[in-house]
Amino acid sequence: MTALPQSTDQSVGALAQRLRAVRARSADLVAPLSAEDCQAQSMPDASPAKWHLAHTTWFFETLVLERFEPRFRAFNPTYRVLFNSYYNAVGDKHPRPQRGLLTRPGLAEVLAWREQVDERLAALLRRGPGDEALALLELGLHHEQQHQELLLTDLKHLLAANPLQPTYTPRWPLAPVQPAPVQWLHRPGGRHDIGHDGPGFAFDNEGPRHPVWLQPYALASRHVTHGDWAQFVADGGYREPRWWLSTGWDWVQAQGVQVPLYWRTEGDGIDQFSSFTLHGRVPIDPHTPIAHISFFEADAYCRWLAATHGAFRGARLPTEAEWEAAVAPNEAAHIAAGHFADSQALHPLPTEGGSLPPWMGDVWAWTRSAYEPYPGFQPWDGAVGEYNGKFMLNQQVLRGGSCATPRSHIRATYRNFFPADARWQFSGLLLARDAG
Repeated sequence: MTALPQSTDQSVGALAQRLRAVRARSADLVAPLSAEDCQAQSMPDASPAKWHLAHTTWFFETLVLERFEPRFRAFNPTYRVLFNSYYNAVGDKHPRPQRGLLTRPGLAEVLAWREQVDERLAALLRRGPGDEALALLELGLHHEQQHQELLLTDLKHLLAANPLQPTYTPRWPLAPVQPAPVQWLHRPGGRHDIGHDGPGFAFDNEGPRHPVWLQPYALASRHVTHGDWAQFVADGGYREPRWWLSTGWDWVQAQGVQVPLYWRTEGDGIDQFSSFTLHGRVPIDPHTPIAHISFFEADAYCRWLAATHGAFRGARLPTEAEWEAAVAPNEAAHIAAGHFADSQALHPLPTEGGSLPPWMGDVWAWTRSAYEPYPGFQPWDGAVGEYNGKFMLNQQVLRGGSCATPRSHIRATYRNFFPADARWQFSGLLLARDAG
């Protein structure tokens, strides 16, 4: 077991300001929604927007205030079970697939709870909490930013299920931009150190920092686009078993998968495809990074591309170590250049060129790395020891952040993870190949 990383802020006041901003951002995300929008759950893997608001508040009340607030008294003791996610050390929890059935408490009461907890957190910070409390507050801040992204992706899945195809926000962010042809950017082999080390916040699964040995390799200069993917669809990629892993082909057959999630055809030609977005249903923009594909689809695309396009012979998914070794040396510049939630586009944007390849933002990039502990990994102390470590099985790592990720939340060492068939997140792909 190991202690939580200390707060990244030099003053309690700075942490309090960040906490207010993050909590306000969650409220802003649900402002365009009705109470009915916030209540519904479209599938077991997604949660209602109201639940995200409640669970993030539960985190601060249960894991911070309950331990460090003098004369602690819960807003409502029943919420301890209703809005627990997966913390078995805390106690019982409501079944995840049934979160949409929690019509009580109503949205207004959840918002009132949030406001009360925010006031209590501010009071705790004014009293000058110790290092452990500050570390848990920092974790809670990043935990809430994770749920802000989940709230958007879960909401998109919900709205897409509505025959009215409603919009979350009517502003369409795209302008016609022709992406540059893909180039292979070569990276050296040898020893590279990956993983978080030193000051600043990181989740438990990002460390310890450790050496890896890489063979020379190359990464593509941009993500695979909707236009690139349309060629795979037109060539029968979803109907040809030789491109698919065995489990992936079973998934395609069982689920009847023919196109990426949210695509549908409006006619007979490939140019007649549309996609549902948070701005409503629109024609696919061939210049934007492909999103909402599973690991199975990303891997199949690489196999198809390597076999059918000579310039992409040997194309494959990168390992997470290859991705991090390429991005980490210029982390700040990559983050500054990427398209994240702060742009308010809420959709992958076209590549506009620049001095850096667009390796961060827009879409999470699937890697071929299984989600496993790094050498020497130790979970955190206490209930938060359940945060990431217990999910290190049957999942794949994704890197880089997306158009729904807060910019201040991402790092080059950040390890996202989902099962191989998941595709309701903004997940895409970046090509790699050996460069021996």
